[in-house]
Amino acid sequence: MLTLIIRRLLLAIPTILVLTVLLFFSVSTLLGTPSSMMLGEDASPQAIAELNALYGFDRPVTVQYVDWLHKALTGDLGRSFTTRDPVANSIASALPVTLELAFLAIGLAVLAAIVLNSLPSAQRIVRPLVVALNLAGIAMPNFVIGIVLIFVFSVNLGWLPSTGWVPWSAGIGTHLEHLILPVVTLSAYYFGAFSLVYRAELADAYTKLYIQTARAKGVSETGVAFRHALPNAVLPVITFAGLSMGQLVGGAVVTETVFSMPGIGRLFVGSIAGRDYPVMLAVGMLVVVGVVVMNLIADILYRVVNPQIRLG
Repeated sequence: MLTLIIRRLLLAIPTILVLTVLLFFSVSTLLGTPSSMMLGEDASPQAIAELNALYGFDRPVTVQYVDWLHKALTGDLGRSFTTRDPVANSIASALPVTLELAFLAIGLAVLAAIVLNSLPSAQRIVRPLVVALNLAGIAMPNFVIGIVLIFVFSVNLGWLPSTGWVPWSAGIGTHLEHLILPVVTLSAYYFGAFSLVYRAELADAYTKLYIQTARAKGVSETGVAFRHALPNAVLPVITFAGLSMGQLVGGAVVTETVFSMPGIGRLFVGSIAGRDYPVMLAVGMLVVVGVVVMNLIADILYRVVNPQIRLG
């Protein structure tokens, strides 16, 4: 296991480096110069030149990238052009909100997809409901699901708060109340997608010889489902969950905006609206590192779930 982790980390370093190069050059060249992004299209050439000289944007792009990467590796992500606060402070305050939302949403989606699709005794009752939830989660955009949940559970029933976020220090119950609707909203699509993948793999697993052998030995259907079929059928779901972490940021942008949560997604939207170049780069780098790390975790979970697998 340790050898696997070391090999994956050695592979992750050049991967992250290449992706940060693409990120930096895309933001700094393809989207226009940082000065033009900050000042707008109507800015005069003189104003752009002055801002370029002030922040060093008139240097070669490669020099700017090396300088930015060196500072980023030391924890210096620059200062926000709009608030003048250190970008690292903004990331540090917004990241826990998004991480909690993302991991709870992915965890809920994976757990619900596996349990609801594995229970053999409840298939006739649960299966139609699961299929309906799959279609709803995949077909409906996040913001629509969020608005519907707010209308039903906040406006009509008054059970849950509609917007906002409170820290753990305000109380566990209050904190969780503010998380329920955003987590369900964000997990809806992934529950549907994971269910489709898992059901297909589960159907294939039930045709294998080891399933027939387990049944011949008198293993109950629940035991066959969870002890024999699940470890093999769940592997593609683990891969999908790891790859979905990058997409999850896009979903978090919408979800955090709908529910007014002070996370990375909302910070990123604000940086785009304010043409805040350092914040855009920092959030982009954070997403790149997060996706690579989640793929590493997925590889490790492969071995934990099914030790017979040997990853090259």
